Amino acid sequence: MRQYLDLCQRIVDEGVWVDNERTGKRCLTVINADLTYNVGAGKFPLVTTRKSFYKAAIAEMIGYLRGYDSAADFRALGTKTWDANANDNVDWLSNPHRKGDDDCGFIYGKVARNFPKPDGGSIDLLRKIIDDLKAGRDDRGEILTFYHPGAFHMGCLRPCMYSHHFSLLGGKLYLNSTQRSCDVPLGLNFNMVQVYFLLAIVAQITGHEPGMAYHKIVNAHIYEDQLELMRDVQLKREPLTPPTLKVNPDIRSLEDLETWVSMDDFEIEGYEYHPAIQYPFSV
Repeated sequence: MRQYLDLCQRIVDEGVWVDNERTGKRCLTVINADLTYNVGAGKFPLVTTRKSFYKAAIAEMIGYLRGYDSAADFRALGTKTWDANANDNVDWLSNPHRKGDDDCGFIYGKVARNFPKPDGGSIDLLRKIIDDLKAGRDDRGEILTFYHPGAFHMGCLRPCMYSHHFSLLGGKLYLNSTQRSCDVPLGLNFNMVQVYFLLAIVAQITGHEPGMAYHKIVNAHIYEDQLELMRDVQLKREPLTPPTLKVNPDIRSLEDLETWVSMDDFEIEGYEYHPAIQYPFSV
């Protein structure tokens, strides 16, 4: 998509170098980026200037919706994205809250499906949203948040894309997703797919027509060991016609997503792409 490449070029042209303490690397960084995806029109934002693996991105989001806290569960569903954070993060390996191999701790969907209440107990944020939307209700607070500063020490990674706000308007369902930090060469490729998919699947299981998805990124960056590949390879390529995502129409409820849904329930049509680019990943 052109908006993705425009952001990449903006970082290359205008970015400021920032030292990242967690990774020990420098990042070329800009503040604030806004992307939009027309889910209702079926314009699937899968990057075509390199081969992109959309099923791993969808699997990760489904793992969040299921409340997974184990890299093994994410792997079984179809993504290895949590392997390194669960098992190679030095700080997490020495954390007393870590329960053993593959444990991710209190992260993302584990937070959202069990959001702690100050007076005891917890709230299932996703269940509340689904129930409201199915009933045609929008209280202007249909917010799925993975962000809980009081629990950061209990997980291997703070959430990057941390808030998803659903809105009903004129018979359509909209989504505003906010991301505090984004590794643009690697992470954004996933995150664009996830925002699109999240609106598409929630609209389907709540019986609404999807509208637009709005994706805000606060800190967008390219790591120093990714810059040459982005500047001299990916940005030299012309984007191709985007594909179409096909979702199994039999997925009709949150319970379906929680139980039998697999990556076989999602396919793309018409995907043309340039060769893969092996960007370094920073733990």
